[in-house]
Amino acid sequence: MRYTVESDIGKKRSVNEDRATVISRSNNTVHLAIVADGMGGHNAGDVASTLAVEGLRSRFIAASDSDFLTMSDCTAWLLDTVTQLNKLIYDYSLKNENCQGMGTTLIAAIIAENQASICHVGDSRAYIVDEQGIQLITRDHSYVNILVDSGEISEDEAKIHPKKNYIIKSLGTEATIEPDFYQIQIEEASYFLICSDGLSNKVDQQQIHMIVTSLQSIEEKGQALVQLANENGGEDNITVIIAQPLKDGGDEIA
Repeated sequence: MRYTVESDIGKKRSVNEDRATVISRSNNTVHLAIVADGMGGHNAGDVASTLAVEGLRSRFIAASDSDFLTMSDCTAWLLDTVTQLNKLIYDYSLKNENCQGMGTTLIAAIIAENQASICHVGDSRAYIVDEQGIQLITRDHSYVNILVDSGEISEDEAKIHPKKNYIIKSLGTEATIEPDFYQIQIEEASYFLICSDGLSNKVDQQQIHMIVTSLQSIEEKGQALVQLANENGGEDNITVIIAQPLKDGGDEIA
């Protein structure tokens, strides 16, 4: 697998509360990609996102190979680990007055060959991108999506709703958590992209598709997405991971 990780403070924020990384296990066939967006408007969002990412990293490296034999195993590992980390972040916020109310979104994806198991909390997003188009895999845990599901507003109205950034589920703000899970295939010549809302709110899906399927290197694609989000306002931190499986033998996919 080849990948790139980009994170930028944006044009308006004084602190980057986003955290992102890709970790590979020693056999280099199982990878963990993580994006965590510390919650804006809450105390110590950067503490929450750091606890989430570092907690996942250490547990992933220390885990047994048997935890990742199948996608079902990967999902079970993610559920157990994210449940532990939710309690860790929640307890930390209760014990540290300056961190009360902190939280973070989370996309954590275990990628093995051309399959991925995705754990999702909040409004960070996961997409599959190929020459034919772009598909949003996750569904935001947001107030406006409740309104859309109930028929009170349309998808287009949700994009400009004054409360479109209100999320209803995050890691560490409550004692328990119920993440969403997705299992997907990543076909040859496809890209797997995860990002914080600092990208998805400022760069539309057509623009993401155009950049990701361009002839630039994968690193240049990530940099171009961040640059465009900044050009479109850059009001929030901007984070993106783009990953692509490799063909048998390790050749890059054209």
